[in-house]
Amino acid sequence: MRARTIFGVLRLAAAAACAVALVHRLFWGLSSRTIAGENFFAYLTVQSNCALVVVLVIGAVLAFVRAADPRWFTVALSLVLTWTITAGLAFALIVWQAGLRGIRVDVPWSDQLLHFWLPACTALAWLLTPGHRGVSWWIVPASLAFPLAWGGVTMWRGPVVGWYPYYFLDPRQVSGPPEFLLTSAVALAIFALVAAVLVLVSRMRRRGHERPPV
Repeated sequence: MRARTIFGVLRLAAAAACAVALVHRLFWGLSSRTIAGENFFAYLTVQSNCALVVVLVIGAVLAFVRAADPRWFTVALSLVLTWTITAGLAFALIVWQAGLRGIRVDVPWSDQLLHFWLPACTALAWLLTPGHRGVSWWIVPASLAFPLAWGGVTMWRGPVVGWYPYYFLDPRQVSGPPEFLLTSAVALAIFALVAAVLVLVSRMRRRGHERPPV
């Protein structure tokens, strides 16, 4: 079995695992009968992982029928991976901060899979999958479009429903505009940094696969 076929199967398996974890997390949240559970689809992690399922399924089909991924797919994958990996890093920081503040945060297996294991595995696949194309540096600013749009909708919606997906966006839980702006800037910087690393890796791999002149 050629390498592309193997990675196609792995993409399908990752998509299935992600979908199962999303369904479990949805019903786990609903069972808690809290406003957070009722706003499951408001989380950036959930939205980005839904996109990841779609992209992985498309990527699996491409791996089965093509020797290399088309450039548009590599661009789409780099954007989605930026969002899911950053969401995982942000969640890890939130859990750590909650522990320091003595706040209990339940992390079911589905959250562990969505925030930690899948981002780690997909980042590793980005390093190893054959047939990747190099992506341009414009991916870095482009990767900020979704979190900025999501943040704008979240800040508009928050006062309406009386709830925010993450504590650092809630005006009631931060000390004021300076802390809100600082944490938001740090979050965007992490998105940009993750995107830059993915771009750099893709361009290094492309150079590594170029044939030397004869």
